[in-house]
Amino acid sequence: MASMTSSSVPLILLVPLVLGSMMVASAGNLNQDFDITWGDGRANIVNNGELLTLSLDKTSGSGFQSKNEYLFGKIDMQLKLVPGNSAGTVTAYYLSSKGSTWDEIDFEFLGNLSGDPYILHTNVFSQGKGYREQQFYLWFDPTADFHTYSILWNPQRIIFSVDGTPIREFKNLESNGVPFPKNQPMRIYSSLWNADDWATRGGLVKTDWTQAPFTASYRNFNANACVWTSGASSCGSKSPSSTSNNNAWLSQELDSASQQRLQWAQKNYMIYNYCTDTKSLFLISLESKRQKQRQRQRQRQRQRQRQRQGCQILMASMTSSSVPLIILLVPIVLGSIMVASAGNLNQDFDITWGDGRANIINNGELLTLSLDKTSGSGFQSKSEYLFGKIDMQLKLVPRNSAGTVTAYYLSSKGSTWDEIDFEFLGNLSGDPYILHTNVFSQGKGNREQQFYLWFDPTADFHTYSILWNPQRIIFSVDGTPIREFKNLESNGVPFPKNQPMRIYSSLWNADDWATRGGLIKTDWTQAPFTASYRNFNANACVWSSGGSSCGSNSPSSTSSSNAWLSQELDSASQQRLKWAQKNYMIYNYCTDTKRFPQGLPTECTTS
Repeated sequence: MASMTSSSVPLILLVPLVLGSMMVASAGNLNQDFDITWGDGRANIVNNGELLTLSLDKTSGSGFQSKNEYLFGKIDMQLKLVPGNSAGTVTAYYLSSKGSTWDEIDFEFLGNLSGDPYILHTNVFSQGKGYREQQFYLWFDPTADFHTYSILWNPQRIIFSVDGTPIREFKNLESNGVPFPKNQPMRIYSSLWNADDWATRGGLVKTDWTQAPFTASYRNFNANACVWTSGASSCGSKSPSSTSNNNAWLSQELDSASQQRLQWAQKNYMIYNYCTDTKSLFLISLESKRQKQRQRQRQRQRQRQRQRQGCQILMASMTSSSVPLIILLVPIVLGSIMVASAGNLNQDFDITWGDGRANIINNGELLTLSLDKTSGSGFQSKSEYLFGKIDMQLKLVPRNSAGTVTAYYLSSKGSTWDEIDFEFLGNLSGDPYILHTNVFSQGKGNREQQFYLWFDPTADFHTYSILWNPQRIIFSVDGTPIREFKNLESNGVPFPKNQPMRIYSSLWNADDWATRGGLIKTDWTQAPFTASYRNFNANACVWSSGGSSCGSNSPSSTSSSNAWLSQELDSASQQRLKWAQKNYMIYNYCTDTKRFPQGLPTECTTS
């Protein structure tokens, strides 16, 4: 989150108050309630204080904060989100205290492609601890008009509501040892910023800057709340039961009708609930035991764009061409294959960015990528390939890799690119990496599957392989297949087969999303972070000057060394695939019915 960055001195814990009559902190003029805090003119209060707008362009986003701090309140704001293609943008609206043991109550709106719904992300922090994410789609277009987003925060509960419909309740369960935000006053913050390395489809859909500036609008702020000033609350000392009707929020709970609306919203529109995520809760339990003394500091959002410049230079080549660069190629009948690899990595790869942070050493036997607070690094293959069996051994960033991402993938160019992805999302020492996979064809992805690994990928080198032939794509780890994506063009499913692809890899900082959704930050005292590569091998068709190195013979007549051209999973491989998916898959788009309410993608339902 922006602006709620950590103070070196935590707030002094305040003695709980017995609350009475409230101050209404809001006013009709937003100038009286808010200060523009960043954006160099991109945020404005207009129409005599009736409207506040935040804008984002390629240079910067913008943000504001409330003049007042509050300790409990019923806070409403009407928002109209970025219309059209909002992919890559995030509109954050939340309450937060200061310090390394901060409290926080979050709304975050993750943009999407035109016609696809925003994801509404909610979270609750207490004493610097979060991990309480719930996510929703909305039952209306939040960009077409203003809608009211409300936070009811009293000593007993927190209720998130949209247009008066409760979508989430977080109760005070301190009697059961669960911390609850009740001692630290909080300000209201909001920001509009670019997060296209994670916000939409895990960063695979980028911000379309031709649509900039992007604008979100705010109006009709209202806060019935206890205002905190000079170490004291505006609330009196009377019992809540004696307060007037307009202060009923102080002891408000969900009545039966509200509970039914809550159940309706959660049943039909909730797409993620930490309370049902047994694998993530297991990891959080591990962290609690090992990391009780860890205090995380948070960065301002207006710095994030600058931190990611190196990565954007590399990754933008996959997405941002205004004119497709690859002419669709006539499918070819494949024969004898050129072995594109060599023992010397200098012959296969070019360092593309990093200002000396990437190196090929040991007479070309080893390639290393490094990341420090200034920049990451990356490389790409000298050759383009159209089909191949491609192997690389990687040893990932050891120890505390939280916040780092190591991406290793095949990609073509142009706005209708094809892509085959491995991405390794770092984690705290002792917790597993998340291995993220995806397949794009003609610029369309949305085919994510994620896994834990059955070994420590930082202790030694392991082989990550992509088999890509005209019939299928198989992802393998140390020879064990973890994923198969078949060519189902006969059923209308696009398949990558006409566009040659290069190999790319990069190591970069993504601590605003990579680990626990950005809740755990990169520990720069451990920098530089280093990932290592060796033993590259590619039995592949090399594309050069508009032609393929492959001959015209039938695949059936090729030698056994070219068997990958028609390779499929035998029964033993199918059993290993099932073993990996049953025991180590943690996300599969083909089972995410809430993400695809109109029906799962065709390939998920085709045998």
